[in-house]
Amino acid sequence: MLRWASGITRLDHIRNEDIRKRYGLAPIQEKMREQRLRWLGHVLRASEQSVEKIAYEFEVSGKRPRGRPKQRWTDTLRNDLKIVSLHPDQAHERSKWRLQSRRADPASKRDKR
Repeated sequence: MLRWASGITRLDHIRNEDIRKRYGLAPIQEKMREQRLRWLGHVLRASEQSVEKIAYEFEVSGKRPRGRPKQRWTDTLRNDLKIVSLHPDQAHERSKWRLQSRRADPASKRDKR
């Protein structure tokens, strides 16, 4: 979408990350990490009876299939927390959580809140 809006075609041989840097946009992976951490903060602050908290803490019984373990949501969140040096206990302090979880450059005015 950004390539189309800026009038750059694939024939120009310009990488997508170079286009994002030109317009000051954060990499998609960082924005996705921000959103996952934002949702995690919401879930961790929720009451114990809320649906999202119950689903987050739900343990599935049984054995996992053979082979390489599939990447789970909790594995991804654990990795995200390690990258931004956060601990789940910090989620109860909203302002701190917001400052530390928003590491990517803002992509729009909405992100500057």
